[in-house]
Amino acid sequence: MSKAYEFLKECGAFFVLSINGDYPAGRPFGAVMEVGDDLYLSTNDMNDAHKQMRENEHIQIVAKKAESREWIRITGIATECDNQALKQRMLEECPILQQRFGAVGMEHFIMFKVKVENVEIK
Repeated sequence: MSKAYEFLKECGAFFVLSINGDYPAGRPFGAVMEVGDDLYLSTNDMNDAHKQMRENEHIQIVAKKAESREWIRITGIATECDNQALKQRMLEECPILQQRFGAVGMEHFIMFKVKVENVEIK
């Protein structure tokens, strides 16, 4: 388990920043898993997050631990991932998603693979 993934899991919630035209757009996420050196995020196709990540794959993930001033910033490239086995694993690792999507084949269940380019922990 990487330090970045461990940090995100410890925080519980984190913010994903994408590009919305000329400005960054941030929103809270909670579902994340790690496979190899890559992180995976889950969202749905009924929001702007997936549109923005499809249009501009450059994202950042930020989080802060509640009990300290320690924070993380992850910079990476997000590409849509339709691997059914990985989606199933995401549902298993983040059970709350099962309540939202039910199963891997649900039409609104989208997952992005994040190729991590840089990690800052302060």
